Amino acid sequence: MKIQVISLFPKVFEEYFSTSMLRKAAEAGLFEYELVDLRGFGVGPRKQVDDTPAGGGDGMVLMVEPVVAAIEKCKESSPNAKVLAMTPRGQTFKQSDAQGLADEGRDLIIICGRYEGFDERIMDWVDEEISIGNYVLTGGELPAMVVADAVVRLIPGVLGGDQSAEDESFSDDKTREHPQYTKPAEFRGKKIPDVLLSGDHAKIAKWREENKS
Repeated sequence: MKIQVISLFPKVFEEYFSTSMLRKAAEAGLFEYELVDLRGFGVGPRKQVDDTPAGGGDGMVLMVEPVVAAIEKCKESSPNAKVLAMTPRGQTFKQSDAQGLADEGRDLIIICGRYEGFDERIMDWVDEEISIGNYVLTGGELPAMVVADAVVRLIPGVLGGDQSAEDESFSDDKTREHPQYTKPAEFRGKKIPDVLLSGDHAKIAKWREENKS
């Protein structure tokens, strides 16, 4: 899977995408990424990417020309890629959405919004609008990281164990996680439940299932 991110601030992704699981997945050839600077597609000598809202109002709106030009450039290397726009009005992103994107296996083009949002005509080039929650952020970069992280970790071979993704919290869009413990067995009077130290795998599995919340 190839993920291309269109942003006015592509450098914010560099360290995150080259860290931990994402780095290992990229090094293993399980996914690749490309960071696309929207400013490079700006209009005119000043590389303009935003303008005042039609009809008046506060703030600035991302212009249609540079965003569509960036999408079309990305499509040159990934013609069948799914285009995702990070926008507060989008569908709230869930674990099942991440699983669906991973299962679909298409390359992704993720557009990060800024300012007061996108010129609506951009949406004719977008397959899906995504929100990560009912709050306002400065831009779409953090949501884009969330989506990329959630999808990449579900690509076969990225996680350590075959059951890891299936057994995780929210695998059915509901909170399902049992308490976790590690050494030492006792800390300041707080002990690991005896059953987890028993070595009885059937009892441990039963305890974990009963203590999911």
